Amino acid sequence: MGLRFIKIAVVYLLVGTLLGVYMGMKEVFTLAPVHAHLNLLGWVSLALIGIVYHLYPAAAETRLARIHFWIHNLVLPPFMVVLALFLTGTTAAGPILGIFSIVMVAGLACFAVNLYANAKPSP
Repeated sequence: MGLRFIKIAVVYLLVGTLLGVYMGMKEVFTLAPVHAHLNLLGWVSLALIGIVYHLYPAAAETRLARIHFWIHNLVLPPFMVVLALFLTGTTAAGPILGIFSIVMVAGLACFAVNLYANAKPSP
């Protein structure tokens, strides 16, 4: 599971970086929050979670780890599309953005509960 998180994190790194390069080339930075979220919720958070699961394999083998993986990766891409729509003037996207935010927090809560319940120090 740790490696799955790290591998998908690299995908978000590439997408976030490509968006940053695109914005730089166009010199239009309206989507900077999308770029930041892709890099932080995608690359940084998932890579660190992957490392944590590598260090604590008992936590990586749980149902909560799988639930978190799928919530995070099924929600983050449409979350970023809706954020982009909101930032470019589609105010009706606001409530959907709120729903995606809550679901993302729920996924991260799965990680937190899993970590506290199943990550034990080595004997």
